[in-house]
Amino acid sequence: MPKFTVKTIVAIGIGAALFFVLGRFASIPVFANTYLTFQYAVLAFFAVLFGPIAGLLIGLIGHVLIDLTFGYGLWWSWIIVSVLIGFAFGFIMKGVNIEEGDFVKAKSIVRFIVGVVVVHLIGWGLIAPALDVLIYAEPTEKIITQGLIAGSLNAATTAIIGTVLLIIYSKNRTKTGSLKKD
Repeated sequence: MPKFTVKTIVAIGIGAALFFVLGRFASIPVFANTYLTFQYAVLAFFAVLFGPIAGLLIGLIGHVLIDLTFGYGLWWSWIIVSVLIGFAFGFIMKGVNIEEGDFVKAKSIVRFIVGVVVVHLIGWGLIAPALDVLIYAEPTEKIITQGLIAGSLNAATTAIIGTVLLIIYSKNRTKTGSLKKD
């Protein structure tokens, strides 16, 4: 069972707020309610640092807030995918000790990027379109196109920006035993 420390709860709040602000106010429309956004890089960053449950909650809270403020109601198929993606980001990187600088190793970076691409393409290319058709009776062709565009854009922005954020964070952490008394 994950520990919910004050630090983790605060991180969930900050992560959800950043997810919301980036998804709602820093998004560029590209196709039928599909946007170029950067909130999934932030979601990945927080999920890697604080774990899959934190990622799940950040994706849930942030996406619900976006949908509520866009005015078209809660779009549960996409909310569910944001939840699953947040959880998956934290789960995929479990065991990588960011605090000790493990993320700067090529193996960790490749694991992150491959995981991000696979998770986004499955989430937006398969799960979201299937749920859109089942829940909302959306036209299959449009929804598949929308999902593949969202998945590709989200995978690219998360892989690039998320990797940069994690490398910067990992390189700037004080490693255990690195401080010596003079």
